[in-house]
Amino acid sequence: MRTALRTALAAALVAGVAATPVLAAGSAFAAGTNQAPKAAAAAPAAAQDTPVRTVQLGGGLSAAVYARGDQHPYYTADVISDGTVLGELKAGAGYPPEDTQVFAGYAVTLTSEGEVTAVAQDGTLVRTVQVAEGLSAKVYARGDQHRYYTATVVKDGTALGELKAGAGYPPEDTQVFAGYSVTLTSEGEVTSFAANGTLVRTVQLAGGLSAKVYARGDQHRYFTADVVEGGTVLGELKAGAGYPPEDTQVFAGYAVTLTSEGEVTATAAPGAGAQGASASGGTGASAGKDKLGPCTVSTTVSIGAGTAAELFMTRQGPVAEFSTAGEDRVFAMVDRTHPSLPKSVGITARIVDPKTATPSLYTKVEGGTAKGSTHAFPKLPKGCTFEVPIENGTKGATGAKGATGATGAGAGLTTNTGQTSVIPQGGVAAGAEFAAEGDSTALVAAGAGAASLAAAGLGFVVLRRRAGADRA
Repeated sequence: MRTALRTALAAALVAGVAATPVLAAGSAFAAGTNQAPKAAAAAPAAAQDTPVRTVQLGGGLSAAVYARGDQHPYYTADVISDGTVLGELKAGAGYPPEDTQVFAGYAVTLTSEGEVTAVAQDGTLVRTVQVAEGLSAKVYARGDQHRYYTATVVKDGTALGELKAGAGYPPEDTQVFAGYSVTLTSEGEVTSFAANGTLVRTVQLAGGLSAKVYARGDQHRYFTADVVEGGTVLGELKAGAGYPPEDTQVFAGYAVTLTSEGEVTATAAPGAGAQGASASGGTGASAGKDKLGPCTVSTTVSIGAGTAAELFMTRQGPVAEFSTAGEDRVFAMVDRTHPSLPKSVGITARIVDPKTATPSLYTKVEGGTAKGSTHAFPKLPKGCTFEVPIENGTKGATGAKGATGATGAGAGLTTNTGQTSVIPQGGVAAGAEFAAEGDSTALVAAGAGAASLAAAGLGFVVLRRRAGADRA
């Protein structure tokens, strides 16, 4: 009896061990604990009414692409122009692998991958490019298998000519129309630039000023601008290529700036009145009349490399002071008696025709690729006369007799009646001063033992104490 019982228990134990995992698993499943991980759920299909992408096509067309189907996916594309659906393309699954239809002159293709492309049909106007004011180019796609483009250049509604590029034509076609060199490429792109000497725009500025902007150069492009007041050209600006990226000068109380892109702006110069009349503190010719006295005028120009030159016209002739742009510290100067800077200063600068009534300043920054530039000195104000001899047959006042003359007690100094101009000549010790007409400005040599004004140029400091009125 015990043996039979033990046998039955052993059998039940073995059976129970074998069944336990199954029961445990079943109990766990029933209880909702320790479940086997579920397989990842299939990604939901794209919303049927939501486009998967919108493609911008040529000619103002676009295509809204939709994913369709579940087990057998395919795509559709609505071709749209100005918000209006022109038609539908279908590709993939039970449809062809590609669907192509023509809309507004473009052959639009949808593939089974949902990609959309468009090609302009023969004779389709693909774009209109504005070349300049009143001048445009209308670009047409030509050919079917062998694509090329034409461009009709139009001025004020009149066709001036046609360009052709691509396929059996050259890869680029360039012609000149109304002063502009226009180029059409084999991709249908149009570029243009104004030919050398072309008036590209006239800009109306403040204070009754205007600027006529001209394109210059061929391979190396730059611009010039004539600043005009009442039909009279007051001066010229130059920027770009071998010139500074910006040129700023003051005309009639306004600081006029020309950029290397040919843009012109004007702002009231410091101290200028609302109507362009300059008050004390301006830097232009009109401003100089108030700031320096009625017979001394000045204008400031940029000569490149962060350097400015202030050009003075006085009764004793022209004077140019060089300083770092935006600062009032002068490191070199030239005048009627000493018209050129030495090479040691690092700038080529000389006054052209220094003993005439119409001198100009030529400058070139050393070590760079920039071209030299020339700036005219302002003219002596009306009613003022020179106190020094003027060449070309014009003589100015030479000063009253009896005043301290050129052979005064100070060796190496030249003194003019009514105005003292102390001009270093030859070897000058540190401490020599230059006082301009109607101005108590003093140029002081900072280093002892300076051999000459130019050699000690980097140590000079201008103490700007402009006189309130001119003695003339």
